[in-house]
Amino acid sequence: MSYSDSSPQRTEVMYGGNKVIEQVLHFVSNARKKIDACVDHTRPLLATEIEPLKNSLVYAKERGICLSYVTEITNDNVSCCKELTKMTGEIRHLDGIKGNFYISDTEYIAPATFERGKPASQMIYSNVKEIVNHQQYLFDTLWNKAIPAEQKIKELEEGVSEFEVITYHERASQVLIDLAKSVKKEALFFLPNDKAMVRVDRLGVIDHIIDASQNGATIKIICPLSEENSKVVKRISERAPHIAILNGNKSLYGMYIIDGERCFRAELKHPKAEKFPDAIGFSVYSNRRNTVDFFKSVFELLWNERKLNEELLMTDKMQKEFINVAAHELRTPIVPILGLSEILRSRTIKDTSSSRKKQDLEMLDIVIRNAGRLSRLTEDILDITKIESQSLRLKKELFDLNDAIFITVEEFKGQIDTTATPGGGNVKLLFETVDTINNNKKPVFVEADKYRVIQVVSNLISNAIKFSKEVGGGTVNVSIEREKRGGGGEDHAIVIVRDTGKGIDPEIFPKLFTKFVTKSYQGTGLGLFISKSIVEAHGGKIWAENNIQGKGATFYFTLPILDSEKR
Repeated sequence: MSYSDSSPQRTEVMYGGNKVIEQVLHFVSNARKKIDACVDHTRPLLATEIEPLKNSLVYAKERGICLSYVTEITNDNVSCCKELTKMTGEIRHLDGIKGNFYISDTEYIAPATFERGKPASQMIYSNVKEIVNHQQYLFDTLWNKAIPAEQKIKELEEGVSEFEVITYHERASQVLIDLAKSVKKEALFFLPNDKAMVRVDRLGVIDHIIDASQNGATIKIICPLSEENSKVVKRISERAPHIAILNGNKSLYGMYIIDGERCFRAELKHPKAEKFPDAIGFSVYSNRRNTVDFFKSVFELLWNERKLNEELLMTDKMQKEFINVAAHELRTPIVPILGLSEILRSRTIKDTSSSRKKQDLEMLDIVIRNAGRLSRLTEDILDITKIESQSLRLKKELFDLNDAIFITVEEFKGQIDTTATPGGGNVKLLFETVDTINNNKKPVFVEADKYRVIQVVSNLISNAIKFSKEVGGGTVNVSIEREKRGGGGEDHAIVIVRDTGKGIDPEIFPKLFTKFVTKSYQGTGLGLFISKSIVEAHGGKIWAENNIQGKGATFYFTLPILDSEKR
């Protein structure tokens, strides 16, 4: 059977291995001057292993037919390509070839994929001039981009470095799979998001690295962890517990370094895609020593940073747990110390006739005062742990802010004498409100945690008294004002505590409401941090300023006033 220029033009699909082989042999025998072939990396096996085809190609070369092959030469097919070069003519290498077609002077055939050692089960044949010319143009384009087979074979055999930018996503997937299969000693994976682990698992990569780990390879993975990839992580931990996984941050790129010899880096273009090829943009593969070493050093930096971060988080957690436990344990003995000391003091104060009794009373006052300080410190520590663990809960109730602050001020007035410091002066404590009706305080109703609001007010008053005493005495003025928000916003109460003390040190002003900020010889610097957290939890704000005229400082904080219609 032969087809010449005068043969009717036709295009058809042939089925069955025998018919396909017969058509290929006729195609080769009909060629007059040349045969051009564009085939993937599996096809050289076909030309060298199927005897009839091999013999027809050798005979075509002997007849003077020019045979040209474009294929992808790999470590797996390099020996076949060498043999094919001897059998036929010139071969060139091009990365990522996927198509399979042959062109002669007048005909075109395109076999389908095949099983190793078996011919294709179907084939497209055409001698339509336009189709032949179109495929010839495609072949010439690929041929001009390809490099001589000898160059590629030399690179593979001598281990010459490669650097490849991959834009064909299926090719990138295959490179990653091949890398995972080849793991012997070490594999380092930096995955850009939680779903990336699921995607590479669907490629079979996770199973390959599990096998490698079971055979002694060191595997490290950095990946954001979530419910999305929890099942994959669980499978890894169960089947390969020696694989180390660290929780990472989201990134635009993923890196894979295999055995310190080859690396692969892919751009994450569609983070939510289900399949790896759909998720990535361009990717880069290289076995260049400098490139691999660079990516490996980047991975190690990321690994050490994440490892240190996890260790710090663990240390911080343990520290907070210890502080919380310690504070609760401190609270237990403080309560009876304060209670029994007060009882002893009440008994002792009844009889102060002797100097011994007076000394006992003074010592009891010292015990009570310091036990009170220790109690306040314990409560502050417990509050800090609640704030930092975001477990501070407010027990809101409706109350008159005027009454609450008035009672608090009166209690402080009774304590001022007992809180005197050595060398300190007298402090006058005043409370006033500008909102009055017939000289009576107008109620300022708020819905808030009364205990916590009083805690803030008490802390500000206590500080004001302390710093006023340090400069020889003065006045602490506590007041409440109303602030009307424009644009229909709700009213706010502004609580103001103004003192005539030494003012706020400029050095600590910028960080006034942070932890452990104090220049006082007594105090921990926790009070203002706790106060700020309480006020902000109520939807208010707190701030401070040094007084423009005169000495001292003024602290302000706001609370929303409950609308009368809502009461």
